[in-house]
Amino acid sequence: MSGFRVVESATRWRGAFLEAVDAQVADVDGATFQRDVIRHPGAVVVVPVTTDRERVILVRQFRAAIDGELLEVPAGKRDVDGEPPEETARRELEEEIGYRAGRLVKLCEFFNSPGFCDEYTHLYCALDLEPLAEAHAVTAEEAAMTVEEVAFAEVDALIERREIVDAKTIIGLMQTRRYLEGAASPRG
Repeated sequence: MSGFRVVESATRWRGAFLEAVDAQVADVDGATFQRDVIRHPGAVVVVPVTTDRERVILVRQFRAAIDGELLEVPAGKRDVDGEPPEETARRELEEEIGYRAGRLVKLCEFFNSPGFCDEYTHLYCALDLEPLAEAHAVTAEEAAMTVEEVAFAEVDALIERREIVDAKTIIGLMQTRRYLEGAASPRG
């Protein structure tokens, strides 16, 4: 352990689901310094794999933070109190692409940007997909998303051409490909 620790924090503002805090951090000698921290409820990421295991289903959606669209894996906030991450993943998959997963395989967990935010993400691979009779888009953003199938064989080129630049998507695609190739084990 480094000996650093948060000794005090004060909420600066609260938004719809985020909270900004001033964190006072003590170093090993007891000197303190301030850090800006964003508190986040956590997230799930789902990589839906087609039945032939050759393609994944992605969404193209507008992201206000960059004032543009990104090609991403389905994902969502853990914003339902007490809902297990696997249930959040199932719900987001249905809402965003209109499929139900016959099987979810947990591949890993990660912090998205721990330099300033505590968002913690659970990553799943969705297999044995079944289309729903009707999509369940809940928000205007979800209703405006476009759904695109991408061949695993094209993923590296899409990343190289900066057509996929979202970190959770890159992590998800790489981990899913490793799992499907037998190089990665599911996580509990």
